Amino acid sequence: MGSAHAAYAAQNSSSGSHTVTALGRWSIINKQLPAVQTIKAIHVYDFDNTLFKTPLPNPKIWNGPTLGTLANPDAFVNGGWWHDSRILAATGEGLAKEEPKAWEGWWNEKIVELIQLSTEQKDALCVLLTGRSESGFSDLIKRMVTSKGLDFDMISLKPAVGPNNQRFPSTMIFKQMFLTALMETYRFADEIRIYEDRAKHVKGFRDFLADYNKKQAGGQRTRGPITAEVIQVADIATNLDPVIEVAEVQQIINEHNAALSSRRRGVRGERLMIKKTVFYTGYLINATDTQRLLSLAQIPAGFSETDIKYHGNNIMICPRPCPPGILEKVGGIGSKMTWEVTGTACFENNIWAACLKPVPGTAKFHTDNPSPLVVLALRKGARPVDAGKIQNWQPVPPDKAFTFETVVGEKLLLRVEAEYAGEGEYQSFFPGKGAKRKHTMGEDDFRSKPSHPTGPRNDQRNYHQLSGRGGSGQGRFRGGHSNRGFRGQRGGGPRGRGGRGGGGHHYKSLDDVGTRDNQGGFSQQVSYEDDSQRGFPVQPPQGPSSQYHSQGQYQPPSQQYGGWKQNAGQQGRQSGGSGYGDMNNYY
Repeated sequence: MGSAHAAYAAQNSSSGSHTVTALGRWSIINKQLPAVQTIKAIHVYDFDNTLFKTPLPNPKIWNGPTLGTLANPDAFVNGGWWHDSRILAATGEGLAKEEPKAWEGWWNEKIVELIQLSTEQKDALCVLLTGRSESGFSDLIKRMVTSKGLDFDMISLKPAVGPNNQRFPSTMIFKQMFLTALMETYRFADEIRIYEDRAKHVKGFRDFLADYNKKQAGGQRTRGPITAEVIQVADIATNLDPVIEVAEVQQIINEHNAALSSRRRGVRGERLMIKKTVFYTGYLINATDTQRLLSLAQIPAGFSETDIKYHGNNIMICPRPCPPGILEKVGGIGSKMTWEVTGTACFENNIWAACLKPVPGTAKFHTDNPSPLVVLALRKGARPVDAGKIQNWQPVPPDKAFTFETVVGEKLLLRVEAEYAGEGEYQSFFPGKGAKRKHTMGEDDFRSKPSHPTGPRNDQRNYHQLSGRGGSGQGRFRGGHSNRGFRGQRGGGPRGRGGRGGGGHHYKSLDDVGTRDNQGGFSQQVSYEDDSQRGFPVQPPQGPSSQYHSQGQYQPPSQQYGGWKQNAGQQGRQSGGSGYGDMNNYY
């Protein structure tokens, strides 16, 4: 990759002499560059997730195909996640509140210290280099850097066209062309250091610099070899507040749909909307009470961290969107309920659970199990549904008994998909139920595809295979150009930041967005699914099934006071339902 990009850079480099005046055209700040002969070292710093903790699309909010769609600049008229400056401006509490306090807590302070040292070093040139579009992000990034008090000699963003009419098929080619101009101009510098977070770009820079030095040592000498070091910085990516993230994405969709409706020349695509995939409806438990409940799980020593998965976050009502009749029975989304822990149990050394009773005992409720319970922990391979087989419970000691409050809500992931005429809200819960979709992605399609009509759908399949970070499997997405939504080059490499400069979205503050309140219509109580629990049904249920258990009054479960003895002959409900696959893995 390095030699190919270097060849492209050589073909498109300036044919004239390299001067500080020519180099200055690459920078967005109006600052006099130091004289050529005074610079002995060049220090180049990346912005996103190297210097700044840049928010990424949250895999706990969006399903796998949507992560790719959000980062794909061709999916939206306005460019999407990495090409709309309002996403970056929404970091933390938003531009208006974060700028006065210099985005405190959002910087990589170790890199900040290095930049300050570079600034103090009189013979060093300090450069900020990012593939974000010059047209879309110049104002915002200058304001962010200024608020932090960082003093760069140059800040270079990817322009639509280079100073000498260069074109940039990818972020990496842009950066290598810039670095070539940098080294050719400051020809007396004997070292260059580049700080970068992405493994693929680290390798790209190393290959490029090795090839550059090989030419300098051979017959293509222009300034002589340079000592080069590329330092890989630890990943520091973060996420936006979930409500704000959904609101900002909804605003991107609103503008996209408005552009399609106006029939502007050259605007193509399909109308989009946010839909949700509901994995289950339950009485959701807050994080503090979850920790109290988990303290009751008497898990024997000897299990590794990978053997046990902890839960304790909900009391299951039903493993799908809740039918209206049941939802009405539990008081609707947002309804609160108080519970008391009455006992604990372990099922076949695989499932740890706590049984509950409502407070007061006459309160009406509905649970998916014969008696109300909460799954505390699962051994690898165990099924949460089997907790319903427990009959014998060990009573909780008085000093550990407690009550806690829950709220009725949904565990879900959101999807950005085509808007279909005639599709009702309930039908939208299930992917692949609308009209046949157009193929709008690039050569590496990362949108959802139709599932087998009788099998479960698992959006995680492609997502983990295409996770960014040089194969680290962390699922970091940055918008590139038609390559599964990653930042950077058009081809198959992961993660491409920045924009295609010509189509950049000019900076707007959050005042232009409207309100920072929930604009996406998802104000109800929700709990976003974590990325290790992806998957969802492909067929809507045909009404309540016999596996539902509604109680008008609490009936205590049977208890075995002697300990953990189980009734081997007991039969529990079967997993899932018709057309749902193994739904017990979804919570």
